[in-house]
Amino acid sequence: MGSVKAQHDSIPESDPAILERISEWQDLKFGFMMHWGIYAQWGIVESWNICNEPWINRGGANYEDYKRAYWALNKTFNPKHFTPKSWATAAKGAGMKYVVFTTKHHDGFCMFDSKYTDYTSLHSPAKTDFTRGVVDAFRGQGFWTGLYFSKPDWHCDDYWAHEWATPDRNVNYSIADHPDRWKNYQEFTYNQIHELTHNYGPIDILWLDGGWVRPAWSVNDETRPWLGCSGQVQELDMHRLASIARERNPQTIIVDRSVGGRYENYRTPEKQVPDTLLPYPWETCMTMGDSWSYVPNDNYKSVKTLIHMLCDVVAKGGNLLLNVGPDADGNLPPQALERMEAIGKWLEKNGYAIYGTRPLYPYCEGNIRYTQSKDGKHQYAITLTDEAPYATVKELKGKKRK
Repeated sequence: MGSVKAQHDSIPESDPAILERISEWQDLKFGFMMHWGIYAQWGIVESWNICNEPWINRGGANYEDYKRAYWALNKTFNPKHFTPKSWATAAKGAGMKYVVFTTKHHDGFCMFDSKYTDYTSLHSPAKTDFTRGVVDAFRGQGFWTGLYFSKPDWHCDDYWAHEWATPDRNVNYSIADHPDRWKNYQEFTYNQIHELTHNYGPIDILWLDGGWVRPAWSVNDETRPWLGCSGQVQELDMHRLASIARERNPQTIIVDRSVGGRYENYRTPEKQVPDTLLPYPWETCMTMGDSWSYVPNDNYKSVKTLIHMLCDVVAKGGNLLLNVGPDADGNLPPQALERMEAIGKWLEKNGYAIYGTRPLYPYCEGNIRYTQSKDGKHQYAITLTDEAPYATVKELKGKKRK
């Protein structure tokens, strides 16, 4: 059994101020995510190639040699075209309203200025605080700012200890046998959360990944399975972490993915759109291509697919967080920019049926998606089509649906 505090944290959020903020977030509907880090130099899936699990494909390379070469990517990371204002301009033109940026993925490379590790972009040839650039640029264009942060850090010696092998994504030692080491890791995490939520202005969303680092009450929850749990509880004190995160902005939304409870303020079905309405706040996080991070010749979804997806998600009560991976030089791929521009043009004409809306029964009916204004005074039918503009909006008149 977990502690009394942990058991209490398993209860959903009830603070009226946080709930109101979540409702305001639900009005935004469309967000922009960027997976970007040292892995962009190799054009590979983010972080995972250094995780020694059976499903990882390193093309036959020796694991230890591969991992050493990967760790050294910080020595060559020097994007020449990092222009976050152009990113923000493109996202605004696409009709996006909030941003979630990867400040640190599982590989532990920090895209922000941290005094608790040298494995940061400030100590790479770039000598740049990329998080600062992104937050300032997007906030300057009126976006809500969200920061992705990985709870597991494979580069930290108190998570993947150098003395032992790294068989999978989990901490590679017994926490029961080395409690002081885990305590050090907890403090390291709290300190970095403090940096991110105190040094970059008020942060609207703290988007935590690595759901296998979670309290005891959620590890064996059969309704929320998670691949890769090691059997031992890898717990952070989320009450403490959340308190740190909300010192500067008490209404910061915290998304402790896959964990449940009061610190998973909304759920994030990954790369999938639910079949029907969900009875809680949620966001589909989706790649524009096949990969989260930049890979050459990625297979980008069509404008039609993306517009249909946005309408489908919104009709079911969700938000769409659409991810694009910048390349090693900091460029957003031209295929992504073309699609973002087209979506933006559609939203310029039809956004009134998307932004600030709520679901309208029966939500989805054939190729029709229904939404309504929050006050219920305006109701819309969005018809999905195969030809441009790919969806048309009609306001429903006469008798109102319930």
